Formats: sequence, C-alpha cells, structure tokens
Amino acid sequence: MKQKSNNNKKGELDIVRFFNAPIEKVWQAWTDPEAVKKWWGPKDFTAPHVKMDFKVNGKYLFCMKGPDGKEYWSTGIYKEIVPNEKIVMTDSFADEKGNVVSATNYGMEGFPLELEVILNFKKMENGKTEMTLQHSEFPEGQIMDLTRQGWNQSFDKLEESLK
Repeated sequence: MKQKSNNNKKGELDIVRFFNAPIEKVWQAWTDPEAVKKWWGPKDFTAPHVKMDFKVNGKYLFCMKGPDGKEYWSTGIYKEIVPNEKIVMTDSFADEKGNVVSATNYGMEGFPLELEVILNFKKMENGKTEMTLQHSEFPEGQIMDLTRQGWNQSFDKLEESLK
C-alpha cells in the first residue's frame, strides 16, 4: 500500500490510498455497517455503533470510542452515490441520537457545523484499488493535521480489514 497526503485548497484535506484489494471489496468496506465497524476510527479506537441508510439522502450515524472510553458521534447525509466509483456525504459532529451538535461539545473549536467528504474509487491493475478522500471546510492548523493522522490510522485499519 502506498499513500499520498496533501492539501490542495485551503480548508481541504486530501488523502490518496492504494489498497491491495478489488474495488468491490473496498467499496463494501464503506457501504456495509458491519464492515465499517472493523476499521472506523484511529488506532486504538473502536466503532461500537454504525447505522447506515446507504442511499442518496439517506443518513448515517457512527460512534468512535476512544481508549479512554469517551465516545465521539458523527452523522451525515449521503448526497451522491455512484456504485464502486464515488460517495459524497456531509459530515457533522452529533449526539448519540443523531442530532447535529457543535464540535465544542467534544472540546474542539473552529469547526463549521457541516463538512463534506468526497470519496473516489478507481480500479487498478492486478486487483488493486485507489481511493481518494477529500474532506473539506476544515479549519486550518493543528486540527487538520490531527484529522489527517486520524484518517490515515483508520485507513491502516481498513487495509488490515481487507485481508
């Protein structure tokens, strides 16, 4: 697996990852709640709750649980779905009922109530997959660096779950 990570536009976090797995399997890792539970969240985090209505205008509600037991909830709406090619969704902090809450509820400052995540999947030779993530509307600085680290740790777990 190779990775590339950069910021092309202000407030946009871009990550490109290459997985040694067919595109259908990588796609399923994003679209099947049980598969998402295996990899969602940074190293040492678990995903005890993953609920998805995977369709355009459908909603998701995910919970990441830290090693200290603290839970971080997120929710969003699927805006665009092109099977095995693209997912566009909103991304917001939430409470356990799926209500959008301010990032300050989790001790973080400067976040808009809603961000956007765009995932693109590309079939490569030898059964491999390229996945590109764009997470936009981000506050600049340390929080972007921490989020990049969190996504990359999650994608390390995703890669492991694909074996």
